Amino acid sequence: MRFARQTWTIALKDLRSEFRTKEALNASLSFALVILLLFSFAFDPTAEMTREISGGLLWLVFAFAGALLLNRSFARELENDCLDVLVVSPVPAAALFLGKALANYLLLLGIEIVCLPVFGVFYNVSWTRQPAWLALVLLLATWGITVIGTMFSALTVNLRLRELMLPMLVYPMLIPCLMAAMQLTTPLIAGQAPAGDQLAWVRMLVGFDIIFTALSVALVETVLIG
Repeated sequence: MRFARQTWTIALKDLRSEFRTKEALNASLSFALVILLLFSFAFDPTAEMTREISGGLLWLVFAFAGALLLNRSFARELENDCLDVLVVSPVPAAALFLGKALANYLLLLGIEIVCLPVFGVFYNVSWTRQPAWLALVLLLATWGITVIGTMFSALTVNLRLRELMLPMLVYPMLIPCLMAAMQLTTPLIAGQAPAGDQLAWVRMLVGFDIIFTALSVALVETVLIG
Protein backbone atom coordinates (compact mmCIF):
# COMPACT_ATOMS: atom_id res chain seq x y z
CA MET A 1 0.00 0.00 0.00
CA ARG A 2 2.81 2.40 0.89
CA PHE A 3 4.59 1.56 -2.36
CA ALA A 4 1.42 2.32 -4.36
CA ARG A 5 0.98 5.63 -2.51
CA GLN A 6 4.60 6.63 -3.24
CA THR A 7 4.18 5.69 -6.90
CA TRP A 8 1.01 7.76 -7.21
CA THR A 9 2.68 10.72 -5.42
CA ILE A 10 5.50 10.74 -7.97
CA ALA A 11 3.02 10.44 -10.86
CA LEU A 12 0.91 13.28 -9.48
CA LYS A 13 4.00 15.46 -9.03
CA ASP A 14 5.04 14.90 -12.65
CA LEU A 15 1.53 15.52 -13.97
CA ARG A 16 1.25 18.78 -12.02
CA SER A 17 4.70 19.86 -13.18
CA GLU A 18 3.84 19.12 -16.82
CA PHE A 19 0.43 20.78 -16.73
CA ARG A 20 2.01 23.87 -15.12
CA THR A 21 4.46 24.44 -18.00
CA LYS A 22 2.94 22.24 -20.78
CA GLU A 23 6.34 22.26 -22.50
CA ALA A 24 6.55 18.60 -23.51
CA LEU A 25 2.78 18.17 -23.83
CA ASN A 26 2.37 21.06 -26.28
CA ALA A 27 5.41 20.01 -28.30
CA SER A 28 4.29 16.36 -28.56
CA LEU A 29 0.67 17.15 -29.38
CA SER A 30 1.59 19.80 -31.94
CA PHE A 31 4.09 17.45 -33.57
CA ALA A 32 1.56 14.62 -33.83
CA LEU A 33 -1.15 16.84 -35.30
CA VAL A 34 1.21 18.46 -37.80
CA ILE A 35 2.47 15.08 -39.03
CA LEU A 36 -1.10 13.81 -39.51
CA LEU A 37 -2.01 17.02 -41.36
CA LEU A 38 1.09 16.98 -43.59
CA PHE A 39 0.60 13.32 -44.58
CA SER A 40 -3.01 13.92 -45.51
CA PHE A 41 -2.09 16.85 -47.80
CA ALA A 42 1.14 15.34 -49.15
CA PHE A 43 -0.33 12.02 -50.29
CA ASP A 44 -4.08 12.72 -50.52
CA PRO A 45 -4.72 9.00 -49.76
CA THR A 46 -7.67 7.11 -51.17
CA ALA A 47 -9.92 5.04 -48.90
CA GLU A 48 -8.03 1.86 -49.88
CA MET A 49 -4.63 3.46 -49.23
CA THR A 50 -5.80 4.86 -45.89
CA ARG A 51 -6.95 1.41 -44.78
CA GLU A 52 -3.55 -0.05 -45.65
CA ILE A 53 -1.41 2.61 -43.94
CA SER A 54 -3.61 3.52 -40.97
CA GLY A 55 -1.87 1.29 -38.41
CA GLY A 56 1.64 2.22 -39.49
CA LEU A 57 0.89 5.93 -39.73
CA LEU A 58 -0.80 6.17 -36.34
CA TRP A 59 1.85 4.26 -34.41
CA LEU A 60 4.76 6.06 -36.05
CA VAL A 61 3.12 9.36 -35.08
CA PHE A 62 2.52 8.11 -31.52
CA ALA A 63 6.09 6.79 -31.21
CA PHE A 64 7.69 10.04 -32.42
CA ALA A 65 5.39 12.16 -30.26
CA GLY A 66 6.13 9.89 -27.33
CA ALA A 67 9.89 10.41 -27.70
CA LEU A 68 9.41 14.17 -27.32
CA LEU A 69 7.32 13.60 -24.21
CA LEU A 70 9.53 10.96 -22.61
CA ASN A 71 12.73 12.93 -23.13
CA ARG A 72 11.65 15.38 -20.41
CA SER A 73 10.69 12.71 -17.89
CA PHE A 74 13.96 12.67 -15.94
CA ALA A 75 15.56 15.74 -17.57
CA ARG A 76 13.15 18.08 -15.77
CA GLU A 77 14.59 16.85 -12.46
CA LEU A 78 18.09 18.10 -13.29
CA GLU A 79 17.23 21.68 -12.33
CA ASN A 80 18.30 22.50 -8.76
CA ASP A 81 19.60 18.91 -8.39
CA CYS A 82 16.07 17.59 -7.86
CA LEU A 83 17.04 14.20 -9.30
CA ASP A 84 19.73 13.74 -6.62
CA VAL A 85 17.18 14.60 -3.94
CA LEU A 86 14.72 12.06 -5.35
CA VAL A 87 17.37 9.35 -5.53
CA VAL A 88 18.43 9.78 -1.87
CA SER A 89 14.85 10.19 -0.64
CA PRO A 90 13.06 7.29 1.14
CA VAL A 91 11.06 6.63 -2.06
CA PRO A 92 12.27 3.33 -3.64
CA ALA A 93 13.77 3.64 -7.11
CA ALA A 94 11.08 1.27 -8.41
CA ALA A 95 8.31 3.57 -7.12
CA LEU A 96 10.10 6.56 -8.64
CA PHE A 97 10.30 4.80 -12.00
CA LEU A 98 6.72 3.50 -11.97
CA GLY A 99 5.40 6.91 -10.90
CA LYS A 100 7.14 8.61 -13.79
CA ALA A 101 6.08 5.87 -16.19
CA LEU A 102 2.47 6.23 -15.04
CA ALA A 103 2.52 10.02 -15.58
CA ASN A 104 4.03 9.57 -19.04
CA TYR A 105 1.48 6.85 -19.82
CA LEU A 106 -1.47 9.10 -18.99
CA LEU A 107 -0.01 12.02 -20.97
CA LEU A 108 0.71 9.88 -24.04
CA LEU A 109 -2.74 8.29 -23.88
CA GLY A 110 -4.22 11.79 -23.78
CA ILE A 111 -2.29 12.75 -26.93
CA GLU A 112 -3.50 9.58 -28.69
CA ILE A 113 -7.12 10.25 -27.70
CA VAL A 114 -6.86 13.74 -29.22
CA CYS A 115 -5.13 12.46 -32.37
CA LEU A 116 -7.64 9.72 -33.23
CA PRO A 117 -10.60 12.03 -34.02
CA VAL A 118 -8.22 14.30 -35.97
CA PHE A 119 -7.04 11.26 -37.92
CA GLY A 120 -10.67 10.34 -38.64
CA VAL A 121 -11.44 13.84 -39.96
CA PHE A 122 -8.30 14.34 -42.05
CA TYR A 123 -8.41 10.87 -43.62
CA ASN A 124 -12.21 10.45 -43.70
CA VAL A 125 -12.02 7.25 -41.67
CA SER A 126 -14.48 5.82 -39.17
CA TRP A 127 -12.04 4.52 -36.54
CA THR A 128 -14.68 3.53 -33.94
CA ARG A 129 -15.87 0.26 -35.50
CA GLN A 130 -14.01 -1.89 -32.93
CA PRO A 131 -13.73 0.47 -29.92
CA ALA A 132 -13.03 -2.18 -27.26
CA TRP A 133 -10.25 -3.90 -29.22
CA LEU A 134 -8.76 -0.57 -30.30
CA ALA A 135 -8.75 0.64 -26.68
CA LEU A 136 -7.01 -2.58 -25.59
CA VAL A 137 -4.31 -2.20 -28.26
CA LEU A 138 -3.80 1.47 -27.33
CA LEU A 139 -3.49 0.63 -23.63
CA LEU A 140 -1.04 -2.26 -24.16
CA ALA A 141 1.17 -0.67 -26.82
CA THR A 142 1.27 2.73 -25.10
CA TRP A 143 2.44 1.08 -21.87
CA GLY A 144 5.20 -0.67 -23.84
CA ILE A 145 6.34 2.63 -25.37
CA THR A 146 6.16 4.35 -21.98
CA VAL A 147 8.11 1.74 -20.03
CA ILE A 148 10.95 1.56 -22.55
CA GLY A 149 11.02 5.34 -23.02
CA THR A 150 11.01 6.11 -19.30
CA MET A 151 13.78 3.60 -18.64
CA PHE A 152 16.02 5.03 -21.34
CA SER A 153 15.15 8.56 -20.23
CA ALA A 154 16.72 7.63 -16.86
CA LEU A 155 19.69 6.02 -18.62
CA THR A 156 20.45 9.06 -20.79
CA VAL A 157 19.51 11.83 -18.37
CA ASN A 158 23.13 12.83 -17.67
CA LEU A 159 24.26 12.75 -21.32
CA ARG A 160 24.75 16.04 -23.13
CA LEU A 161 23.18 14.62 -26.33
CA ARG A 162 20.29 12.92 -24.56
CA GLU A 163 17.72 14.42 -27.01
CA LEU A 164 19.55 12.57 -29.82
CA MET A 165 20.49 9.43 -27.89
CA LEU A 166 17.03 8.65 -26.53
CA PRO A 167 15.32 8.03 -29.91
CA MET A 168 18.38 6.11 -31.18
CA LEU A 169 18.19 3.74 -28.21
CA VAL A 170 14.42 3.52 -27.83
CA TYR A 171 13.19 2.87 -31.36
CA PRO A 172 15.13 -0.40 -31.95
CA MET A 173 13.82 -1.72 -28.62
CA LEU A 174 10.27 -0.79 -29.59
CA ILE A 175 10.22 -2.70 -32.89
CA PRO A 176 8.29 -5.76 -31.52
CA CYS A 177 5.79 -3.56 -29.71
CA LEU A 178 5.23 -1.25 -32.70
CA MET A 179 4.98 -4.17 -35.13
CA ALA A 180 2.28 -5.81 -33.01
CA ALA A 181 0.39 -2.54 -32.60
CA MET A 182 0.51 -1.80 -36.34
CA GLN A 183 -0.56 -5.33 -37.30
CA LEU A 184 -3.54 -5.10 -34.96
CA THR A 185 -4.56 -1.50 -35.62
CA THR A 186 -4.80 -1.71 -39.42
CA PRO A 187 -7.63 -4.31 -39.45
CA LEU A 188 -9.28 -2.68 -36.42
CA ILE A 189 -9.58 0.63 -38.30
CA ALA A 190 -11.17 -1.37 -41.16
CA GLY A 191 -13.69 -2.83 -38.68
CA GLN A 192 -12.22 -6.33 -38.38
CA ALA A 193 -11.75 -7.82 -34.90
CA PRO A 194 -8.57 -9.87 -34.34
CA ALA A 195 -9.03 -13.58 -34.87
CA GLY A 196 -6.88 -16.66 -35.41
CA ASP A 197 -3.20 -15.86 -35.87
CA GLN A 198 -3.73 -12.15 -35.20
CA LEU A 199 -4.37 -12.92 -31.52
CA ALA A 200 -0.68 -13.84 -31.31
CA TRP A 201 0.09 -10.10 -31.69
CA VAL A 202 -2.08 -9.39 -28.63
CA ARG A 203 -0.17 -12.02 -26.65
CA MET A 204 3.09 -10.46 -27.87
CA LEU A 205 2.03 -7.05 -26.55
CA VAL A 206 1.08 -8.53 -23.17
CA GLY A 207 4.37 -10.43 -22.94
CA PHE A 208 6.37 -7.38 -24.04
CA ASP A 209 4.76 -5.23 -21.34
CA ILE A 210 5.29 -7.81 -18.58
CA ILE A 211 8.91 -8.59 -19.47
CA PHE A 212 10.11 -5.02 -19.91
CA THR A 213 8.19 -3.71 -16.89
CA ALA A 214 9.79 -6.39 -14.71
CA LEU A 215 13.26 -5.73 -16.16
CA SER A 216 12.90 -1.97 -15.74
CA VAL A 217 11.75 -2.23 -12.12
CA ALA A 218 14.62 -4.61 -11.36
CA LEU A 219 17.31 -2.48 -13.04
CA VAL A 220 16.22 1.10 -12.41
CA GLU A 221 18.07 1.42 -9.07
CA THR A 222 21.32 0.37 -10.77
CA VAL A 223 20.68 2.84 -13.60
CA LEU A 224 19.97 5.78 -11.28
CA ILE A 225 22.67 5.12 -8.68
CA GLY A 226 24.95 3.17 -10.87
